[in-house]
Amino acid sequence: MKTALVTGAARGIGLATARQLTQQDWRVIMLDRDVEALTAAVQRVERAVACEADVSDPDDASRVAEWLGAEFGHLDGLVNNAGVADFGPIRETSFERWKTVMATNLDGPFLMTQALTSLLADGDGGAVVNITSISGLRASTLRVAYGTSKAGLAQLTLQQAVELGELGIRVNAVAPGPVDTKLALAVHTPDIRAAYHDAVPLNRYGSEDEIAAAITFLLSDKASFITGQILAADGGFQATGIGLPSLRS
Repeated sequence: MKTALVTGAARGIGLATARQLTQQDWRVIMLDRDVEALTAAVQRVERAVACEADVSDPDDASRVAEWLGAEFGHLDGLVNNAGVADFGPIRETSFERWKTVMATNLDGPFLMTQALTSLLADGDGGAVVNITSISGLRASTLRVAYGTSKAGLAQLTLQQAVELGELGIRVNAVAPGPVDTKLALAVHTPDIRAAYHDAVPLNRYGSEDEIAAAITFLLSDKASFITGQILAADGGFQATGIGLPSLRS
């Protein structure tokens, strides 16, 4: 049985990914720093194991690697999904807010992948999937810290793929577009949702399960010759220019 670690697994895309992996006969370690939410989530996923840790803490990353090595001996998949969102104008984004976003969204995938490289390299080599964002591929307002962190993660994905490929480790990223998560439902007003629908060729938000399907594909043997790629699971949002509402009419 293959073993995967999914960070930020207590909710949203991470939880959906953990569920799909167990349905595909993977053993899943669900990592999150929100202990209460993690405890509740792991009870809803078969064969899942909870791991409380903060991906932005180097000591936690080392501790997780040591524990995984002792418990399982190797690792077949790593999903660097843990992330924080912070939206606001550039002039109102304090350095503390900037550092908080970078610590989880960019430092976390660096630290976790680095700490787990030896376990991933054991056997036939494992696969890493970093969860970046369409905001890392195209700019938009109010996302100076978030978008920059995700753009950095896209480049980190390429760096990891080039270097770790020599160890048999594949590294790819999934860049979700607008997704119907609880966060999006809470902060996207009706006019924001309408604007997204106009800008997305498929004319809808994606689902957490659709993003998870892209992630599990890249972890699977079906993607055995795919590495160093950024897969935009975005309904065509990245390909779109402006003026779609007028063109449709």
